[in-house]
Amino acid sequence: MTDPAAPSDPAFAAPGAEPDAPDGLAARRAAFALLTAVLDRRQAFDEAADRLDALARMPDVRDRGFARAMALTVLRRLGQLDHLIDRYLERAPKGRGKAVRHVLRLGAAQIVFLGAPPHAAVDTSVALAEAEGLAPFKGLVNAILRKIAREGGAVCRKQDAARLNTPAWLRESWVAAYGEAAARAIGEAHLAEPPLDLSVRNAAEAAAWAERLGGAALEGATVRLAPPGDVRRLPGFEEGAWWVQDAAAALPARLLIRALARASGGDAGLDGRRVIDLCAAPGGKTAQLAAAGARVTAVDRSGPRLARLRENLGRLQLDAEVVEADAERWRPAAPADAVLLDAPCTATGTLRRHPDIAHLKGPADVARLAALQRRLIAAAAAMLSPGGVMVYATCSLQPEEGEEAVEEALDADPGLAMLPVEAAGLGGFAEAISPRGWMRTLPYHRAEAGGCDGFFAAVLHKKPG
Repeated sequence: MTDPAAPSDPAFAAPGAEPDAPDGLAARRAAFALLTAVLDRRQAFDEAADRLDALARMPDVRDRGFARAMALTVLRRLGQLDHLIDRYLERAPKGRGKAVRHVLRLGAAQIVFLGAPPHAAVDTSVALAEAEGLAPFKGLVNAILRKIAREGGAVCRKQDAARLNTPAWLRESWVAAYGEAAARAIGEAHLAEPPLDLSVRNAAEAAAWAERLGGAALEGATVRLAPPGDVRRLPGFEEGAWWVQDAAAALPARLLIRALARASGGDAGLDGRRVIDLCAAPGGKTAQLAAAGARVTAVDRSGPRLARLRENLGRLQLDAEVVEADAERWRPAAPADAVLLDAPCTATGTLRRHPDIAHLKGPADVARLAALQRRLIAAAAAMLSPGGVMVYATCSLQPEEGEEAVEEALDADPGLAMLPVEAAGLGGFAEAISPRGWMRTLPYHRAEAGGCDGFFAAVLHKKPG
């Protein structure tokens, strides 16, 4: 399940410029701490950034943005950077010295991918090594980064970036599921910084908001912008005119709205319909459903994430019943007309936004979450009234968490049937409809407009009687 309502820290939706501080050491130390948290302690990037005092203490938003940009670039290009560093590193340091690789990664990322002046990147990397207790390796850092400054760009241009930056297990799974060409296109799509998508509360005003914000209106109620920095400073944020939500992440709720209309003979309105949004926080889909007129019950087991959902709904001036509960065990007082289940997943469809996932997840996570997803589908089906509809969705590219989950649910429950997704409900994402009738967006879909997150969604119907 992705986090569609807003970036973890909306002040840093885009990389910042090179800081104005004399040596930029504070930003580089923060970036070093972020890499240590993710790659050594296996902590999610956004969680690490939220907890990092070194970021919070920086008075200049550009410094904080630059620290995040450095760390995210390393995570996005880790395979290339390590391939480049290993070209010059004769013997890998051991013990505490292993941390010098993070210094080298940050320095190389600045030189090759972020356009920092080579002399500044080298000098500040040497200072970073000393500041992090790696003074015996200052000469090594200086020598390797000077070589990268001379040769690194040419070496990287010859690298197979899509393959090097994709963990082997992920690439193999994508080749098996989608084919070699598609797997390569997915890997290439993950290398680019994604645009920022906004869901506009009033779809009729999407074009006007696109013009006002300098973006482009996509189908539905989505406005796409170049990453603007602090989204809280954009027009419309304070008055709740829109919320942050990837264009693909907005599709499952649109499919649910359309499925309810089909089930009721074409009435497109949701006024008064009882809809349960399971695993709802931080609330992007809850907002879509509430804005369409549904009586929404938003269920999530995380109190802190629900606090954020309430905050988002308050800003948007939308109402929903909010329930803190385990969706696998919770049941409503009365059956619902519809359930939207955006299930917890490995989130491998969001690597372009969250490159840390590639280094934190593995096949065991897929198996563990796939088992949970099957239990959640059964729980969601039990919440439906006869004739009700469910949309099951994940932001994973793994078939075990999408197509296979739905097929197994249909086999296990003869009272469920699948409703084929209609192209009219997807607008420019019609290519995402599979012959079987479900939706599968891939990161390179709509590449001409900036791509999208990878999402799976299927519409299920509870048979009457």
